[in-house]
Parts: sequence; structure tokens; C-alpha cells
Amino acid sequence: MPLGGLFGPRERGGDAEAEDAPGAVGPQPFDAGNVRALARALAQKPYKKPAANLPTPYDKLSYDDYRAIRFNPERAIWKGENRGFELQLFHRGFLFQDRVDVFLVADGMAQSITYRPDLFVFERGVKPPAAGQDLGFSGFRLHGPINRADYFDEIAVFQGASYFRAVAKGQVYGLSARGLAINTADAAGEEFPAFRAFWIERPEPGANSVVVHAVLDSPSAAAAYRFTIRPGEETVFDVETAIYPRVDLDKAGLAPLTSMFFFDADDRRGVDDFRPAVHDSDGLLMQTGRGETLWRPVTNPSELQLSAFADANPRGFGLMQRNTDFGHYEDLEAAYERRPSAWIEPIGDWGEGTVQLVEIPTDEEIHDNIVAFWRPKGTLKAKSEYTKTYRLHWRAGDQTGAGLARAMQTRAGAAPRRPEGDRIFVVDFVGDSLKDIAPDAAPKADVSTSAGQLHDIVVERLPGANAWRLSAQLDTGGAPLAELKARLLVGDKPVTETWVFRWTA
Repeated sequence: MPLGGLFGPRERGGDAEAEDAPGAVGPQPFDAGNVRALARALAQKPYKKPAANLPTPYDKLSYDDYRAIRFNPERAIWKGENRGFELQLFHRGFLFQDRVDVFLVADGMAQSITYRPDLFVFERGVKPPAAGQDLGFSGFRLHGPINRADYFDEIAVFQGASYFRAVAKGQVYGLSARGLAINTADAAGEEFPAFRAFWIERPEPGANSVVVHAVLDSPSAAAAYRFTIRPGEETVFDVETAIYPRVDLDKAGLAPLTSMFFFDADDRRGVDDFRPAVHDSDGLLMQTGRGETLWRPVTNPSELQLSAFADANPRGFGLMQRNTDFGHYEDLEAAYERRPSAWIEPIGDWGEGTVQLVEIPTDEEIHDNIVAFWRPKGTLKAKSEYTKTYRLHWRAGDQTGAGLARAMQTRAGAAPRRPEGDRIFVVDFVGDSLKDIAPDAAPKADVSTSAGQLHDIVVERLPGANAWRLSAQLDTGGAPLAELKARLLVGDKPVTETWVFRWTA
């Protein structure tokens, strides 16, 4: 496929030959190697920022105006073809100003989808463009019979920079994934790579999976992706990526996840809200290459926090919505209890690096403020190729098969009857691995802190057969920050995951 297709006249203001534009190009032979070759070639050239060429009034649309433009479901691609999926497109406008090219692949040939106003329904006073005016698309979504055999619900969305998200059966959208993160939480500012084009393979009749290829571009890197998407009780993306840095990358984030944590029942500082909790995710779950399971509750901090967990060949990590009880949130509209967890399962050799967690202060639930990703050790060198494969699971809760009791609640406060500044931490562990412990044979606490001293460590059974509470008090010693770790042992064997927590003064 022609390299000029991504940077034809629509992207450069109309000064190139018409045949350079994707909409003017006929079917082209396609295989996955085309996309990698395109990304590799892009990285060899200086970056070209997409032209800001969306005409008025579409470049000035408000949120409500943009929502008044919707794809006509009767025009859905593959509708009525019994292929297990339907494809709908997003208009440009509001925050989604950049064009993305979308190609359909069938019988080894790729054909671009041409913009037509009659693909969309324009409502509430928003008028369609004049005939022949090509405004293009900003992304797409996939639909399928994930909840009912006779209705095609949304399954996945690709729109905005390199963001995408998905749901499993019975869920609503929550956190997002991204193709690549660069310089996240860097003082010089984050770079947001963007998908520039997609190639979507036509599913076979009765298919239960669909394949999407994408090329990503940014000032610092280009990349190619292949997503194999399988919706169901758990929606799974098999992700293959090849990254081609333009410059040396010291702060690349692979398999990034982005979420929101505003407040929780146990962390409501300065919040006046009828709801007990508001968040898309409540913690970072990790399974290390050594086989240890770590749980780090996320917070809405008073200032930006960056945490790094060193590892080699991690077995998995992800941002979880661990609490799936409506009573924990009491929000009929947002349905936070139905929002997915996202679990990254690395495939192959990922080497050494760190799982990084970024927590950003927010005073509104509309802002994503939690980011997690894998940062490989060392530098991704310019003009090189870096390939990674992983499986991304969108699921309810966080059942990872580790078989350990989970830290279901974390509470903290001023330590009773202790000097000012001392803190108490209370962690409730729940799980089947605790149910056969005799009442007079309490598990042993294994706790540590990076600063200060822990004392008054107590382990007590909670009501019920499979729940125990660990509490510990911290003499901070005037330290501004302490990294805490705790788990329960029976003999020398862990029966709970390892709870990790950052306390800040």
C-alpha cells in the first residue's frame, strides 16, 4: 500500500496529487508485513504533524454538539452478513480533530472507507457538510452479540491518540488502554503517540474474533500493531507490536493502561458526595517473574506520585476494579461496579524493567489520573526495532488464578493513644486460602517498612470463615514517605497476596 496514503492532500492541506489520498486509492494487496514496513519507513523520516484542517463549524463543536452526530446503525459495515461483528465509524469534531484512515481487508486486498455524510445522522441543529466535502473519520467501534444473540452491543472502541477500550459481557466502559506511552509524568511533558491508520480484516461468517492492524506515529517513534479481538465473558485482545524509535527512548511505557480514581469509602479526604466511592479502578495487581502476587491500592494523592516495581519477565500486571458491589458505589447512572478490570499478560521474553504506577491529583471524576505500564530496562535505541507480544484481558473483578486471599479493604488513620504523627494501617484479607485455619492458629504477619518503625502488629479473625485482619502502627520518625509491605503466612507459606502501600506525610 502506498506510503503517501497517510500523508496525502487531506493531511497536507490539499497540495499533493489526488492519487496520494487514501480515499482515491483503489484496492491494494495487503498482509501484516505491510503495516510493519510502513511504520519502519515512517521512523526513517522526520515526523510530520497532522494538519489542523477540520473546517468550521466541526472544529468548534461542543460535547453535546458532537454527540448529536452519530453513525447510522443501518449503515453498519457487515450488517446482516452473519459475520459475528459490525463496524461503525466516528465523525471528527470536539476533542477528536485528527483524521484516521480506515481500511477494510478482504481476500488479501485493502480498500479505504470513503467518508460520506449519509453514513451519519446529524441532529439538534448540527448540519451535514456539503456534498463532496470529505471530513474523514476519527476512529471506529466494533459491535457484536456479546450480551444477547439478537442484539449487537458495543464491544470495543478505538478513538483519540492511541487510546482504545473494551468491555466483557454485562459491562460498561471504564478504563482505557493505549498503544504506547512516552515520557509519562516527565517534567518536560508527556508525548501522546497517535494511531494514524487502521486495517480491519473482514471476519469469516460466524466468526468469534476479528483482527485489527494499526500504525502509530509520534515525534519520537512509529509503531505497528496487530490486535486479535475475542469478545465474551472475558474479552481478550492478543496484541503484537513492533516499535521503531526515531530518537533514543529512555522513558517508553509499553502496554499502558489509563484509569480514574477520585475517592473511595476509605479515602474521602475533602469530598462532599452522596456516593461512597467513585473510581474506574481501585488498585494495581502484579504477578512478578518470581511468582509473588502484589496488590497496590491506588490513591488520589495531594501531589503527583510515581512508583516503580522492579521485575524480570513479569507474569502479569493490571489495573483492577476489585469491588463489584453496587452498594460500594450507589451510582445508578455511572455503574462503576460494572466497569472492567484490565490485565496484561506478557508473552515471551520481556526481560528486565519496572511496572510503573503514576497517580495524579484530581478534583473531578472526569479526569483520568491513574496510569500503569511496563518500562523496559535501558534505552530503546533510534533506528532499531523492538517487538513485544501480550494478551490484554478485559474482565470483571480480578480473578487471576493465584489462589491467594486478597486484600479487600485498606484503612489508615491516626494511631490511637500514640504520639502525634504515628499512623495505623488496617488491611482485611479475604479468600478461600484462609478458611481452614484453626481459630487458635492465627496466621503470622510478615510486614516491613522503608522508613520509621512498625509496632503493635496484630492479626485477628474477622466474622466469617475466610477473612482475617492485619493491623500495624507506624512510628514515622519524621519521615515524609514510607513504603509498606504486608502479607500473612501459615508456617513459611504465603496464604495472601502481598499488600504494598505508599504513605506520605
